Amino acid sequence: MRYENRADAGRRLARCLEFLRHEDVVVLGVPRGGVPVAFEVARRLDAPLDLAVVRKLRVPWQPELGFGALGEHGVRVIDRAVLSESGLDPAEQETVEHAEQAELERRLRHLRGSRPPLPVAGRTALVVADSLSTGAAAEAACRVARTRGAERVVLAVPVGPEAALPHLRTVADGVVCLQPLRHLGSVGAWYEDFGQVTDAEVAALLAEAQPATTTATGPLPESASASPSPDREVEVPAGPVHLAARLALPPTPPVAVAYALGGGSGRHHPPHRRVAAVLRRAGLGTLLIDLLTEDEERTPHNAFDIVLLARRLRAATDWLRRETGLPVSHCGAGTGAAAALEAAADDDICAAVCLGGRPDLAAPAALARVRAPCLFVVGALDTRLLGLNRLAADWMRCDHRVVPVPGATDLFTERGTVETVADLARDWFTTHHARPEGARRPLTSA
Repeated sequence: MRYENRADAGRRLARCLEFLRHEDVVVLGVPRGGVPVAFEVARRLDAPLDLAVVRKLRVPWQPELGFGALGEHGVRVIDRAVLSESGLDPAEQETVEHAEQAELERRLRHLRGSRPPLPVAGRTALVVADSLSTGAAAEAACRVARTRGAERVVLAVPVGPEAALPHLRTVADGVVCLQPLRHLGSVGAWYEDFGQVTDAEVAALLAEAQPATTTATGPLPESASASPSPDREVEVPAGPVHLAARLALPPTPPVAVAYALGGGSGRHHPPHRRVAAVLRRAGLGTLLIDLLTEDEERTPHNAFDIVLLARRLRAATDWLRRETGLPVSHCGAGTGAAAALEAAADDDICAAVCLGGRPDLAAPAALARVRAPCLFVVGALDTRLLGLNRLAADWMRCDHRVVPVPGATDLFTERGTVETVADLARDWFTTHHARPEGARRPLTSA
């Protein structure tokens, strides 16, 4: 199979990467030729696009033969076998590396300009190149993603030598190659148009992808109309502490979801990030917030202080309304589920979703005061937790529903269950994004 051009290769490659759609993905194109491919992949997955800048180290008298690669953040990959066979002496190797390091730095300045790299820490980095030769440049790009803190690294290429793939599978968590070939020959032979990609073309593609990928570095804007960053770390004031959170606001969201976690680092956990990403792709804003500091998390009973967690979630809800001007819904996992309902009891939130967790730890009187429609999503195989969620639901007078997820236990670690949970939460929030008719902030009785 020959590709019409790199864009055609990217579109075909994207169809094989649909399994990543519900993950929190950042697509990293390997300049220059990999960027047109990565652009099409990012567009198909509705994911942000950035670069993983690397430079091949080529044998001077045989430019098609690479003995390694350099990457951002000091990444260096050397193929000792090729180096030995080439006869390149140490002085010649040093000369090549010095020249390519200078070119790498030039390209970083020229391609990025004043645009900061997108945050990759805790996310899935999808590294995309237009081809493989020895695999050294692809390995360097994957190592760049690791250095930037990626939780998971997936390498995707339209064509490459079959022999390079086993080693790359030890570097990346997953490798997708549409055409793994025993005899690759010239890479250009697999493209109708394999013309050189210029720096200007790379810059133009990044600029076209910019609305979905810009990361703001300043303070939050005063309103949602100021287009804040799609996904960034923020600190939310809650009494004497500041709580760590990740804020994501797509264009013109109808509601912001305060996603409460009863620990100090849960916002980094891939399942929560995946659920938040699905909500964001549905056009909803999300604030993935840990209701404890990391120091507080070290004392186990703090996670079960529902009064404290609910008080902090109320403060976070008020902050989210002030900063975005949006109505707010609650989502909770773990003991954050109880906090989400306890905080909702005296507030006019739009909707609430409990993802497993312990909503039964909320006070029965608080559960009875919740007016927002509430969804309980529980693993069907955890009969004890399912019973506790039904016990909490029995206290409620509002519209509510308990949905057991087939084949799932309490943490939804089974294959495909997180995606089911995310879809249920998304559908509930999008259906109930407006405040219930006539809802007002309830008054607590004396």
